[in-house]
Amino acid sequence: MKYVDGFVLAVPADKKEEYRRHAAEAAPLFKEFGATRMVECWGDDVPDGKLTDFRRAVDARDDEIVVFSWIEYPSKEVRDAANKKIMTDPRMQAMGEQMPFDGKRMILGGFDTIVDERGSGTAGYTDGFIVPVPSEKKADYLALAQRMAGKFKEYGAVRVLEAW
Repeated sequence: MKYVDGFVLAVPADKKEEYRRHAAEAAPLFKEFGATRMVECWGDDVPDGKLTDFRRAVDARDDEIVVFSWIEYPSKEVRDAANKKIMTDPRMQAMGEQMPFDGKRMILGGFDTIVDERGSGTAGYTDGFIVPVPSEKKADYLALAQRMAGKFKEYGAVRVLEAW
């Protein structure tokens, strides 16, 4: 099953094109290192939450947009090997020195894919969420995620990806 590295970060709103170029330059390197897919999503409808939300999670300022992205790998082993290469590759180090965002406020983590259902069509808009689930409830969450994937597809989603 796939392995996913997920990221949430804040980028100055006036740096959208610079960020897009940065991500476009990084994508071929991640693929060279073993990634099968890289997705970058610029915040469009990121509401304030009552208890937590994406903006507070990355300490986004008023002039910043929340970016939600992920990189897919065939396995955790491929991802781990890629991360070693990323840390030592001079091309990645040079890109890291010119990031158009504050990397200290970026949230990242690795996740095992537990549901990956595809419908027909090409994705054009992404909804993302992060939810804490007690470890002992993993089987319950998986059952719910599998049921909801069908509903999301019924209502128009072209892909549902859940990762633990």
